Amino acid sequence: MRISMIGAGYVGLVSGACFADFGHQVTCIDHDESRVAMLNSGKVPIYEPELDKVIASNVAAQRLSFGTDLKSAAADADAIFIAVGTPSRRGDGHADLSYVYAAARDIAEVISDSTIIVTKSTVPVETGDEVERIVRSHRKNIDTPVVSNPEFLREGAAVYDFKHPDRIVIGTDNQHARDVMTEIYRPLHLNASPILYTDRRSAELIKYASNAFLGTKISFINEMADLCEKVGANIKDISRGMGLDKRIGPKFLHPGPGFGGSCIPKDALALLQTARDHDAPLRIVETVVDVNEHRKRAMAKKVAAALGGSLRDKVIAVLGLTFKPNTDDVRESPSIPLVAALQDFGAIVRAYDPAGMERARDVMDGVTFCSSAYDCAEDADAIVIMTEWDQFRALDLKRLSAVMSRPVIIDLRNIYNPDEIVKGGFVYSGIGRPLSLLTY
Repeated sequence: MRISMIGAGYVGLVSGACFADFGHQVTCIDHDESRVAMLNSGKVPIYEPELDKVIASNVAAQRLSFGTDLKSAAADADAIFIAVGTPSRRGDGHADLSYVYAAARDIAEVISDSTIIVTKSTVPVETGDEVERIVRSHRKNIDTPVVSNPEFLREGAAVYDFKHPDRIVIGTDNQHARDVMTEIYRPLHLNASPILYTDRRSAELIKYASNAFLGTKISFINEMADLCEKVGANIKDISRGMGLDKRIGPKFLHPGPGFGGSCIPKDALALLQTARDHDAPLRIVETVVDVNEHRKRAMAKKVAAALGGSLRDKVIAVLGLTFKPNTDDVRESPSIPLVAALQDFGAIVRAYDPAGMERARDVMDGVTFCSSAYDCAEDADAIVIMTEWDQFRALDLKRLSAVMSRPVIIDLRNIYNPDEIVKGGFVYSGIGRPLSLLTY
C-alpha cells in the first residue's frame, strides 16, 4: 500500500516508520522544512528507543521518505493519514484542531477518488465529521471516506507498541475504507492483534475514554498512598493486592508525583470540555484532573518535611525531568511544578536527566543543569528522584554520601528498598510507606 503521513512529529514519525517496516511505501510530509532536512540527513528529532534504527533501515530500503510537498506524495496514495498535533487550546482546555483542519484543506486540494483519509491524531468526537465537511466543501465531486484510527502509543515504547498493539481501532461505516485499513494492518494479523471495527464517533471517543481511565487509576492509587502514610500501611502491598484481582489489573497502580506527558493531561481536559459542551458532565474525570494538579505541587511539601520543614537556601538535587523514562518529553512533567514550588520555598535547585535537559531548559528558569547524577548531588541537602530511569535505580550510596551535604533521599517513584537506603546511612522518604520507614 502507498501511504502519505501528514505530520512528522511523534505520532506521524513512529507510525510512518513502522508502516514502512511492514512493507508499505510511506512518505511523511511536514511543513517544517528544518525537521524534514534533519530527517533526510539521517537525524531523528525525537528521542524514542529503536526509532532511529527503524527509520534508517526503511530509508535505505527506499520504503520511507520525507518531504514538504503533499501533492506529489498524495498523487497515487491509497491512504492519507493526518498525524498533526492537537495541543490544549490556551485558556479553555479544548483540543486545538487548527492543524487538523488545515491538513484537511490541504488534502482536499490533492486527493483522488480512491484515496481514503485517516485521522491518526487524537481528536474529540465529531472531528471526523468536520474533516469530511471541509474536504467536500472544497471538492464537491469527491466522496472520499474519513476514518478514525486513534493511536495508543506509550512514549519510550512506541515502536514496540505499534508492532504489538493491545488493539487496533478502526472507525468507519464505509466498506472500501475498511478494506484498505485491513490491508494496511494485515502484517499484524500474524501477532493476532485484535481489530475493533466501529463507527467513527465511537473510535474517536475510545482514545479519550482510555486515557481518562488511566489517569483515574493513577490518581486513585496516589490518594491511597497518602492514606497509607497516615495510617501506617504500605502502598506497595496494597497495589499488589489490588492488582492481583483480574478485574483491576496491576498496571497504572504505582504511586508517584502525579501523571504528566503529552497525552493523559491534555486528553482529560479535552474530554471534559466535550462533555460540558454536550451537557454530560464527567464528575469523576473533573476530580481526577484537580487531584493531579494539586499533587504535583504538593510534592514540594514532602521534600520540605524530609528536611525539617524549611527549604530556605537548601540545595535540592532533582533526578529526572521527563514525565517518564526513555523519552525526552517534558510536557506536563511533574518535575516542572515541583521545581517551581521548591524555588518558591527558597530552595536552590540542581537537576539532571539522561535525555530531557535540552527541552527542560526551555521551561525551567534558575536551575543548574548537571552532567550526571553525582554531579547533581554535589553539596546537595537532599536528592529527589522524579523519573524512574534505569540509571537511577542503582546509585552508589557511598559516592553520593561523600559529595552531599546531608544524606537525604526523597524517592517519589519508590524505586528503592527503604531498608537498604537507611542501612547506607541515609534518611529515606518514599510514597505511601509507613512512617517508621521514613525517618531514622
